[in-house]
Amino acid sequence: MMKLASKMTTEELADFIGVAKQTVNRWIREQGWQTENLPGVKGGRARLIHINKDVRNFIMKTPTMRQRTTSYSIAEPSVPYGAAESAPLREIMKVLNNMTPDEQHQLALLLAREGICGFLNRLGIAQTVEE
Repeated sequence: MMKLASKMTTEELADFIGVAKQTVNRWIREQGWQTENLPGVKGGRARLIHINKDVRNFIMKTPTMRQRTTSYSIAEPSVPYGAAESAPLREIMKVLNNMTPDEQHQLALLLAREGICGFLNRLGIAQTVEE
């Protein structure tokens, strides 16, 4: 989860999320967020929003924040479960990454046609049954 201050002005929160101050003010009213007046501001209209768990959850569900977290997660390569310990899998991945797009396409067609067992047979790898 992203790091937010414990209290933010409506303007700070609006800038952080990328929405208008009026939108944040509407959310304060609709969601019943806890606020306090910001001392020293004329008219007493400026306020600090208490950024508690409910406010954080609401913010993270806004479309802008969902897109931010999605783009961050897309930028990170996914690692298959158990890949860190498997040296043979790393070697296979190196070979696949070094294949041309045409070679990758041909391999995909072979796997679709022959299946894993047919692929292993073509490689001369005997299938063993473990008990």
